[in-house]
Amino acid sequence: MKHTTEPKTRNRAVLHFVRHAVEMLLAMVAGMLVLEPVWSFLWPGLAENVTASALVMATNMSLGMASWMRIRRHGWASIAEMSAAMYLPYLLFLPFFWTGLVSGSTVMTAGHVLMVPAMLAAMFRRRAEYGA
Repeated sequence: MKHTTEPKTRNRAVLHFVRHAVEMLLAMVAGMLVLEPVWSFLWPGLAENVTASALVMATNMSLGMASWMRIRRHGWASIAEMSAAMYLPYLLFLPFFWTGLVSGSTVMTAGHVLMVPAMLAAMFRRRAEYGA
């Protein structure tokens, strides 16, 4: 009977990957919670501007994640990719909003939902760095 530690090592890598994904989600939420009041104070009508709201939301989440990633000693390229994952879903849906094909709430909902797979794609691209 051959004994190997490969399954344990693989499970540990998957657990590390999942933990990092959860950390990124929490950092996104932290960015939104901390920075939203600042933006609301500086730009009182922001909520009525879907384009600006979407880009500010992506910025808030990116800043939260970038901060956490730097604390965890990730490189700038990884941080840039993860930040791009926050903007990409909004950038895909905003033209449909501008042409009247989708509503502002659709843009915001789709942006939030699709950024999770975009974030996971960025993580899978650098599996060794994220543990999978």
